[in-house]
Amino acid sequence: MIVTKKTSLRIVIVLLSQISFSQVNLKIEKNQSHFTEGKDSILTYQASEKSIDGKYIRSNYIHPLYTLDGTVLTEDFPVDHLHHRGIFWAWHQLYIGDKRIGDGWEIENFNWEVTAVKEKKQKDNSKTMQTTVLWKSPLWKSKNGKEKAFVKETTSIKVYPKQAYYRLIDIEIALLALEPNVKIGGSEDEKGYGGFSPRIRLSDDIVFTDPSGKITPTNLPIPASEWMDISGSLGKNGNKAGLTILCNPKNPGAKNPWILRAKKSMQNAVYPFPGATAVPLSNKKPTVLRYRLIIHDGNANSIPIDKIYQDYAKN
Repeated sequence: MIVTKKTSLRIVIVLLSQISFSQVNLKIEKNQSHFTEGKDSILTYQASEKSIDGKYIRSNYIHPLYTLDGTVLTEDFPVDHLHHRGIFWAWHQLYIGDKRIGDGWEIENFNWEVTAVKEKKQKDNSKTMQTTVLWKSPLWKSKNGKEKAFVKETTSIKVYPKQAYYRLIDIEIALLALEPNVKIGGSEDEKGYGGFSPRIRLSDDIVFTDPSGKITPTNLPIPASEWMDISGSLGKNGNKAGLTILCNPKNPGAKNPWILRAKKSMQNAVYPFPGATAVPLSNKKPTVLRYRLIIHDGNANSIPIDKIYQDYAKN
């Protein structure tokens, strides 16, 4: 076959027609915001309050989060821990000075007021949503008896177009104290759990993997690592799928340990550590926590986690 300029042009046109220029879509509604790509659902952010008969009232979290084949990965109101909810970030200890003002983990004397949800324009095919959330408690009121916000949370959720076997989701949580001497902490025991916590479905063949290899969960915190992968028969018809959690090396206190559970619980990138010791939140400069999720087919060896982490660490 003789290749002419016209033939070359036809080849280029055919090749270009086979390239998928995927774009993530974001729909912001009053109660929820939805990320999709084509016909695929990616995740939903819950802005309004949900409860069971007025109990375990929660908002400001992600659920559902989907696998690449459209299977719901997260759980909400699981019967073993009704306060767990999708992808959430919360702390047991909330103090202003010496006054304890609620428990964001157990959702006791605490609530989130989502005051704004907006889209942040991106230069690529990703989509980013930014929320403004006020932390409030009936134990902290103004002089006129109304609940007074004591922390302003600004959270960004950025969703990237799907790659061959995975999708990236970046979550950044910025916490600014609105009162002096605000402190947050984890559980007041040797586990010390608190902070960024995915509650996902766990199959019988679930496997935990970090940069050193396979990890066996224990009751106490697992030593720190840059990332943790959770994989098993989580996809449609029992297909292998997984979730990898990457912790940004610029996070305060990095590297922080992990609380891992193979059954009936959440997974937790512990902050602060040790969690039983509450740490201050500045009322001048936000405390920023950054995480990247990789939703993927297969197991930890199916995707280049180390390379993805190195790219993420540069941000």
